[in-house]
Amino acid sequence: MIRYKTRGDFVTMESLKRYVLLSLFLFSIANPLSASVTHYSIPEEMKEGSVVANLATDLTLDIKTLNQRKMRLDIIANKKYLDVNKETGELYVVEKIDREHICNTKSSCYIKLEVILESPLRIFNIEIEILDMNDNAPQFRRDAIHLDISEVTPRGERFSLSNAVDPDVGSNSVKTYHLSESEYFNIEVQTGRDGSKFAELILTKTLDREQQAVHNLILTAVDGGTPARSGTASVIVHILDTNDNPPTFDKENLSVNLMENSPIGSLVVHLNATDLDEGSNSDISYSYSLYTSEKTQETFNLNPATGEVTVKGMLNYEDFRIYDMEVIATDKGATSLTGQCTIKILVEDMNDNHPEISIKSFQSPVTENIELETVIAVVSVSDKDSGDNGIVDLHVPDNMPFKLRESSDNYYELVVSEPLDREKVPEYDITFTVTDRGSPPLSDNETMTLELLDVNDNVPQFPQSFYTIRVMENNAPGALLSSLTAFDPDLHENQYLVYFIIEKEIANTSMSMLFSINPENGNLYALKTFDYEIEKEFLFHIEARDSGSPPLSSNVTVHIIIVDQNDNAPVIVSPWRAQGSVVEEKIPRSTDKGSLVAKVIALDTDSVHNSRITYQFLQVTDATLFSLDQYNGEIRTMRMFSYRDPRHQRLVVVAKDNGEPALSATVTIKLTTMETAVKAYSDMTEEPLEYDIFSDINLYLVIGLGSVSFLLLITILVTIVIKCQKPKPSKAAPPSRNSVISERNSTIADSTLVSNDAYWYSLFLAETRKGKLVVRQPLPKGSRYIVSSIPRGTGLTDTSDSAASTLQASTTSSSSST
Repeated sequence: MIRYKTRGDFVTMESLKRYVLLSLFLFSIANPLSASVTHYSIPEEMKEGSVVANLATDLTLDIKTLNQRKMRLDIIANKKYLDVNKETGELYVVEKIDREHICNTKSSCYIKLEVILESPLRIFNIEIEILDMNDNAPQFRRDAIHLDISEVTPRGERFSLSNAVDPDVGSNSVKTYHLSESEYFNIEVQTGRDGSKFAELILTKTLDREQQAVHNLILTAVDGGTPARSGTASVIVHILDTNDNPPTFDKENLSVNLMENSPIGSLVVHLNATDLDEGSNSDISYSYSLYTSEKTQETFNLNPATGEVTVKGMLNYEDFRIYDMEVIATDKGATSLTGQCTIKILVEDMNDNHPEISIKSFQSPVTENIELETVIAVVSVSDKDSGDNGIVDLHVPDNMPFKLRESSDNYYELVVSEPLDREKVPEYDITFTVTDRGSPPLSDNETMTLELLDVNDNVPQFPQSFYTIRVMENNAPGALLSSLTAFDPDLHENQYLVYFIIEKEIANTSMSMLFSINPENGNLYALKTFDYEIEKEFLFHIEARDSGSPPLSSNVTVHIIIVDQNDNAPVIVSPWRAQGSVVEEKIPRSTDKGSLVAKVIALDTDSVHNSRITYQFLQVTDATLFSLDQYNGEIRTMRMFSYRDPRHQRLVVVAKDNGEPALSATVTIKLTTMETAVKAYSDMTEEPLEYDIFSDINLYLVIGLGSVSFLLLITILVTIVIKCQKPKPSKAAPPSRNSVISERNSTIADSTLVSNDAYWYSLFLAETRKGKLVVRQPLPKGSRYIVSSIPRGTGLTDTSDSAASTLQASTTSSSSST
């Protein structure tokens, strides 16, 4: 059951109504405006909706008439924390009431209300006392309280501290203070005239700033509520320094070893004195005491601010070896305190004389082929010091082809230890370094330059050992082909080069007739125009020779490759015809579709690329009747002849090479169709042909064919004579051009053909039309075929005797089996 404190007494919620001032003062019933006041007491922080009293009961009002009489509640000079229920007449809490917010620090707090009813009009004055609860903790105005106390403050000294405040009143306000544990401080709680509590800080022990400069304390304020509430603040006590500590040195006696000839300004010792005080009481200055001699003060400098002792004058071990000084450290307090330090400086002997080096003789320049162990220079060394400081060592760089050889006491010879090469290193900067054995060692050096004279010991060098130069045929005479420049690393006349061609004859022609080289710069020129079809390459040597004594030389191989141009037009070799004439062929009119009519073969003496030939019709009487293979030149029928087709057909075939620009040749073939068919020997065996020459049916045919063959032979002989009498062309054919060789591995001459089966068939067809029989004689496996043409009317023995007109072709054994 909740209990509320009211004016020092505790009551229950059930007895709250009885505790409310039920003894209402008598109010006048007859007078509608009553001046009496009804008092209630409630604790603060009551929950919303809590009932304070039943006004209808307390004011003896009829509950049923409250709504009709428009009962309302007016709050005077306050926020509306309370309201009345018109159904029940109960006065209840609308919003939590904070006493400290309404009445601040007043000891008593009231809320005045007026209850108004109409018909008849009546006004009741109600006064509600808000009772305090311990709902606020004490608070200090500042979270931290700073105090400055001198370390010489006597014990028992008091210091005022800020008090805490509590919005609550009565026993709920601040009651006492507590201080955290401290051996130096304590507190005493005092009561002010207004009843407020405050604390005083009391010093209980003498302070020492050097031991503890700051004291951190916690002050706690506690109120008298139940349960009690508290608040804290930090008390920070800063101890103020007094000059009660003298300066002290790290060491009161020092001994320092110092090398003689130490440079002016070099540090001897850095004195460090410390003072436990702070501020000006710890600022220290250094000075010599009266016991320090004038000689010492002239030789060493003392920095009064930093305590650094530095060298001021020259130190000489032979003059003065020990220096004594006394340094005083003084602080800057109001009453200065001092400390002192004694220093003994011992001067040590040092290696202060440098070794000396003297070049007695030096030979320069020398030839690069100088012999090993040859003396180049003589050097002497010395040192004025004694003992280890006077012992010296001499050396030269290890990466040079020289070494030192001791000849006598402190005398050395410089000799050549490795072969010299001017082309690699033209000169040497030789540094002689002499070092004594002191600590630290001292050294000296002397540098001499050795120049090397050139010897002709290098042959000329070409960048390449083999040059391949491509020259386009039909070049202009005198054209520059290439520049063959060699290099000689020697100097002067040993470097001047002369170029010339090593003589070599090719086909009774000297190289100097074909090529020329500039003897000064190695430029190679062509002296004539080359023809690829005659000369395809040249191989010779060029020599470069220097002007030394004796001269040295080297040569390089030059390979001249003549590059082909498309300067030869194709030549029609089959079907054969006299120059400018038309080839006449006869073909049976009953020839089947796809039959071979003729085969055009053209040759080109240019290189493979430029001699690749394609064929095409330039003119044709009937384009639907014949077809031409663009690669092998075969002309075949595309259909059979009809009675509408003309008897004579004119075919113009152009053979074009693959050059740039392309060259071509044409042949005109006049075909005549015949009604009588000519028997075609399409199947040729490896056996000799057998003829029934005694057949009555063929007797007249053989006689006719023999006559035609005889006339053809006469015609061929006449044609050969005419060609032999023609003037020779401007370009002389090479010996290898006596016969015409096709790209397709065929040879044609004097109506005789050696070829693969396609050419064989075309030759067979052409020769049979001319009244000849073609026989392919078998040879051993892997050999070439011999193809012969004989008149049709001759016997088999004639075939074997025609070896004089036989040509051979490279047909493999695989072709022979076809």
